[in-house]
Order: sequence, then structure tokens, then C-alpha cells
Amino acid sequence: MDDKPESTRGAADTGAGLDPRAELSEFLRSRRARLKPEDVGLPDYGRHRRVPGLRREELAQLAGVSVAYYTRLEQGNGRNVSAEVLDAIARALRLSDAEHSHLTHLAKPKQHKKKPATRTEQVRPALRQLLDSIDGVPAYISGRRSDILAWNRMAAAVFGDWSELPAQERNWARLVFLKPEYRDLFVEWDQKASDMVAFLRMDAGCHSDDPRLSALVGELSLKSEEFRRLWANHDVKEKSYGVKRLRHPLVGELALNFESFRLSDGTEQVLITYHAEPGSASAEALRLLASWGADATKAGAAGAAGAAGTSGA
Repeated sequence: MDDKPESTRGAADTGAGLDPRAELSEFLRSRRARLKPEDVGLPDYGRHRRVPGLRREELAQLAGVSVAYYTRLEQGNGRNVSAEVLDAIARALRLSDAEHSHLTHLAKPKQHKKKPATRTEQVRPALRQLLDSIDGVPAYISGRRSDILAWNRMAAAVFGDWSELPAQERNWARLVFLKPEYRDLFVEWDQKASDMVAFLRMDAGCHSDDPRLSALVGELSLKSEEFRRLWANHDVKEKSYGVKRLRHPLVGELALNFESFRLSDGTEQVLITYHAEPGSASAEALRLLASWGADATKAGAAGAAGAAGTSGA
């Protein structure tokens, strides 16, 4: 019996893309299930309700469309749906901006030019020079599927020397879910894991025909129960900004502000930087890592490996 999750079945086996019709259907059902009638001003008939969340007819009423029309859409048939109807459904479901965008990508997928599945994303030389010139600030460039494409010396000192990894393992989702040392590195690992899956879901909505993405989802679903659970939630999120708390093997706990800058060159690459509050203990820790240079990178990698050897994760 095949016990793979429904939304990833076949992805790892065939290298085929994710099914956008199934993704649309499951996403709409998951968003409808999280709403209660009282959330949207409808009466709740309590024990007489046989489904979690809103019924299809209730959602259709809120969106101002027929039940038959909404049912077809929730069954994955969004080819002829208008932007106005999608906007109405997004409002009825109380979707975030990221969720609204995801719904649009799933219902009206764009046609992408076919590219070799093995083609590696390239980072422009000028961007690599920019990374090298950013002194004292950890920075890296992330690409499709959360692949780590390029980074500076400070990023290696904080996160470990990614040059020691095979290219296919330089991927944030693989690191977070399959490398125990990264479970130790992130103080709020659960939030980091949830964010990573939400980023991948967003990518999947834009590129459901990407065989490398579906293979990654299939691999992680097989190897990580936590990934399977989070993937089934259908949550989506854009990379943005915030604070990450890290537990560094050399300098202890760090509280770093991160910012995400989406590049405007059509590559879908994102520049991500980390900095500490001036005068804080974290700023002093970053200064120490910068002063140690290559020694910090090597010692950090060794410390992370040591932590992995003693971790119970």
C-alpha cells in the first residue's frame, strides 16, 4: 500500500511536477476548514454541522457566486475563473496577501518556458562582488526552492561553511529538516521549519511544473514526519523581515534582524542580510566573528559538527 501523502504522491518517484488542480482543491478546502461560521457572521448550528469550518454553500454565499460555480473551482477547475471572482473568494476566506497571490497562481497558472531540470541558477558576478564587500554583515542569496546560491564570509561564520557541502545539499529546507545541527542553531526551530515549508508552498504555486521542486518535496516528505505535517497545512508565506535568534557554537545566543530584498532582474533570487542592534551583545558577538575571519568559519563548522554528534534530535 502506498502511504505517501496525497499531495506528494508520485513526485519523488517520477520527477513530475505537482498537480496544480489538486493543489488548488486542497488549498481551498484547507482555508475553508479553518473558518467558523461565527468568524464571518453566520449562525452556527452546532452539532448539526458535519464538516469542519464553513460549508461550500456558505462560502459561495459570502463570495457572491453560485454553489455549483464554487464547487467546480474547489474541485480544481479554475481555468475560466475571473480575477474578480478570485478576489471575492479571497475576501470571503479572509486570505492574507500571500495566500491571495497563491490562490491566483494555482487557479490561473502561468506557462513557463521549459528549461533543463539540471540547470543550475547563476548569480551575477556583480552580486557576488557585492556580497564580498558587505563587511561585518552576514548575507547570502537564495534562489528557487530556497537553494543557497552565494554567501559572504560572515554568513559562513554564522551559519556554517556551506562550501563544504555538495551543491545539491545547499538548500535551506534540507538543512532545516535533515541536519540536526540546524535544529540546534535556531532557538525557535519550529518557527523556522514552518516558515521554510510556507516558502516552498509559495514557490510550488508559482512553479507547479518544476520537477526538482516536486522531487524535493517528495524527498522531505519521506524523510521527515515534521515536514509532512507542515506541508499538509497548505500555509504560504513570502520572505520578508524579522528577528532570528540563533545559538552559535562559538559566541552563544545571537538576536539578529533580517531583511529580504527580492532582486529585480527576473531571476526570483532574494538577497537576505542579518544585522544586530548597535551596542548590543549580539553586535559585539558579530564583531568577534568578523575579527576571527577564516578561523571563525572553521571553528564554527567544527562546533556545529560537534553539536550534531551530541544532539538527541
